[in-house]
Amino acid sequence: MKNIRGAFGPDAFRRDDETSDEDFYRQPRFVTHIDDGAIGAVTQLYRDYFPAGGRVLDLMSSWVSHLPPELSYREVVGLGLNEAELRRNPRLSRFVVHNLNTSSRLPFADHSFDAAGITVSIDYLTDPVAVLRDLGRVLVPGGPVVISFSNRCFPSKAVNIWHRLDDRGHLALVQAYLEEAGTWQDILALDRSPRVGGRRTGDPLYAVIGHATG
Repeated sequence: MKNIRGAFGPDAFRRDDETSDEDFYRQPRFVTHIDDGAIGAVTQLYRDYFPAGGRVLDLMSSWVSHLPPELSYREVVGLGLNEAELRRNPRLSRFVVHNLNTSSRLPFADHSFDAAGITVSIDYLTDPVAVLRDLGRVLVPGGPVVISFSNRCFPSKAVNIWHRLDDRGHLALVQAYLEEAGTWQDILALDRSPRVGGRRTGDPLYAVIGHATG
């Protein structure tokens, strides 16, 4: 899939609610958007892929970052839309209030971070390829991004193409974002949904992993 917009049509990245994102997210929401099992799966992904002691970027951050509690990092920087949520997040060393749908250019220098995470938010980006292309710039060569998502969202703010696809389609779509961005390699799609006895329990959890080309 060499051109996502061309493949899915001109309205693929429009949303039912095109009002200001700043207005929509102005009121803080001190809730979690996936259940405890799915949160545990995100934390395990970070345990698996983020280097202990590294510099971590929590992109589209909120009041929780789901990082492993037993691990420390040199720096954890949050970028999000609600200042009150970001101030409440105990894992952040510092934060930036920034709307990626207004400007896909990240306000960080090249190679500023060793790893990055995007948790249950990729479906809200109106130009995800541009954001992920620039994210590759701010990670060190080989640095991982962990993009995780479930089947929950704010429906009015998720892009149209997200609503058209099922879980398997979401995995393929996010993988295509990284491929088209051109700044990622060793891309891997995973189903990390919690299971007991082989049967899924609670919220599903999917992830796509990529490593910055540098």
